[in-house]
Amino acid sequence: MSSCNGNCSSCSSADCGDRKKESLLAKLNEKASVKKVIAVVSGKGGVGKSTVTSMLAVAMARKGKRVGVLDADITGPSAPKAFGVTECQGANEDGLYPALSSSGIQIMSINLLLDNPNDPVVWRGPVIAGAVKQFWTDVIWEEVDYMFVDMPPGTGDVPLTVFQSLPVDGIVIVTSPQDLVSMIVAKAVKMANMMHVPVLGFVENYSYLQCPDCGKKIEVFGKSHLDEVAEQFGLPILARLPIDPKVAEAYDAGLMETVDTTGVADVIEAIEKAE
Repeated sequence: MSSCNGNCSSCSSADCGDRKKESLLAKLNEKASVKKVIAVVSGKGGVGKSTVTSMLAVAMARKGKRVGVLDADITGPSAPKAFGVTECQGANEDGLYPALSSSGIQIMSINLLLDNPNDPVVWRGPVIAGAVKQFWTDVIWEEVDYMFVDMPPGTGDVPLTVFQSLPVDGIVIVTSPQDLVSMIVAKAVKMANMMHVPVLGFVENYSYLQCPDCGKKIEVFGKSHLDEVAEQFGLPILARLPIDPKVAEAYDAGLMETVDTTGVADVIEAIEKAE
């Protein structure tokens, strides 16, 4: 059925309810090993989701874990730039080896496969979703303890493909303090619930700007509305991250592995506790 979400346990359709549940999970490359998959999502673009993904990867790597970043934002890839990598390690008959950052974080992104990273990816949805799936099936991820999937914004083809094809252990929702948050976040949470993927909690990015002179926290986007949303869904706010020019500069320079990641400590703790 066109409306099928792959979760037969909650299906009451008369024409398919008596069929055995069929897993839609894609098979990981035989030479690869990934223990836990965490998707980082946002209901809308421009909230700093890729920055948060990079910070989580760096923070987890600093704990001595082997980390991978799968850049699922095919039309807006940015993971290679954040870590200063430009090419994969190579390929053989077994598959493609991801790029390796200076601290050993494994990275796979469409920008690593383009002749010119500035070229646009003008593909239709199914092709884009297929490429993301291949990052799981064709890439040789080496002994990854935690894989962070940097998702495109919204609830379209790619999030659906990731939730159905990858064994996602939990998602972290990145948002901002604006009024629009309640509606956008609700869509992301409800999609996760439909796909039976646990939501670990929220990260509010751009939460405030700290004055360099007096230390006062300035709410640039106004008063946060995330508390009401979190209470509505019974989910925790794991971090409130400030607007930090130093982080933006590090991202643009490919130096995310040098940033302070103490602000995402509670997010890392929640990820480690996820079953």
